[in-house]
Amino acid sequence: MPTEILMPALSPTMEEGTLAKWLVKEGDTVASGDLLAEIETDKATMEFEAVDEGVIGKILIPEGSEGVKVNSPIAVLLEEGESADDIGATPAAPTAAADKAAPAASEEAAPASSPAPAEAAAAATPAPAAPQGADGNRIFASPLARRIAADKGLDLAAISGSGPRGRIVKADVENAKPQAAAAPAAATPAAAAAPAAAAAATGPSADQVARMYEGRSYEEVKLDGMRKTIAARLTEAKQTVPHFYLRRDIQLDALLKFRGELNKQLEARGVKLSVNDFIIKACALALQAVPDANAVWAGDRVLKMEASDVAVAVAIKGGLFTPVLQNSDTKSLSTLSTEMKDLAKRARDRKLAPHEYQGGSFAISNLGMFGIDNFDAIVNPPHAGILAVGAGVKKPVVGADGELAVATVMSVTMSVDHRVIDGALGAELLNAIKDNLENPMMMLA
Repeated sequence: MPTEILMPALSPTMEEGTLAKWLVKEGDTVASGDLLAEIETDKATMEFEAVDEGVIGKILIPEGSEGVKVNSPIAVLLEEGESADDIGATPAAPTAAADKAAPAASEEAAPASSPAPAEAAAAATPAPAAPQGADGNRIFASPLARRIAADKGLDLAAISGSGPRGRIVKADVENAKPQAAAAPAAATPAAAAAPAAAAAATGPSADQVARMYEGRSYEEVKLDGMRKTIAARLTEAKQTVPHFYLRRDIQLDALLKFRGELNKQLEARGVKLSVNDFIIKACALALQAVPDANAVWAGDRVLKMEASDVAVAVAIKGGLFTPVLQNSDTKSLSTLSTEMKDLAKRARDRKLAPHEYQGGSFAISNLGMFGIDNFDAIVNPPHAGILAVGAGVKKPVVGADGELAVATVMSVTMSVDHRVIDGALGAELLNAIKDNLENPMMMLA
């Protein structure tokens, strides 16, 4: 019988994606390994390969479709001897048993190795019971959609589902108009106060904000998957991670001189080291020198890492990536420089594979190149810390002999997850980073 081709999960945290482009058309014969489509996740555009051989009998999801749920049918593959006539009607709506399928096959699948969006925290609580319509038939909705609807006071019977086979999914509930809310016959004062409390906690709705700007000219920018993920994860991080901040000024004159000498020697090899390359190396070696700080938060435990896997924030159009340089402590400065340039280029092209931007225990965000003196970064869970790097500027300093001098000073702020790193341990780590940068030859020893 015809085989359904399902939307693939291209990363452990992927719940939905955009079917950007079909590389085949109906009637094409494909073999295992042939490219079928280009899929956009929240982080990258990746090619999807065929697993079986056969003929593309029907394309169910047109290219350009957004919000396609993982494991939902996107096309039908015909085996030898089958024809398009063998493709039956749309399968019946899923049964209650199907709704209890393994997490790996549902849109609420738990992430394996990287922090989940904010809604994952809510997933730990039981979902409301499956609702029924006025005719007594069950309304098919994902557990997350039911939970959000309950929190927002929405009536699922008044919401149309856009998921596979009409299933109501998270996006349907989030986009539902306020009039979809069930109107209780006699709301108690406590019940009437609940929506107001929810609004105060989450802020005004999209419609409420739009009404504030009636008569004003503006452009509405639709959020893509990356922007939604950034909003959800950083909101979760700021609300749930107990941040504290450590600040130091670092003198760069010795590093700048040393860098200049190295770049002259490396010029023939086409290698040019940046200050950021030294910062990556300094952080990696500091994590080895202070091993208790080379750790990540894992919910009910802390994982102490052996290697120094350092993530570096890279700005791209519409968002950012944090590609991870694995084993940064054992790599030379020239190797780190070459890898960082390659990762940054592919990040801007959205061509990174999931394993290249997931993981790591510590991150670096450098806005000094944009002239920012100092700033506070948000910890990206499960990382235990992130170093916010400002610009190096000429400042008056007091030398060890008490004499005034002028030095190139860089201000850094380390944001720390207090669940993993306490104040004294964080200070020890930041001091180790400072020592490495002010004595750069030590990093080659």
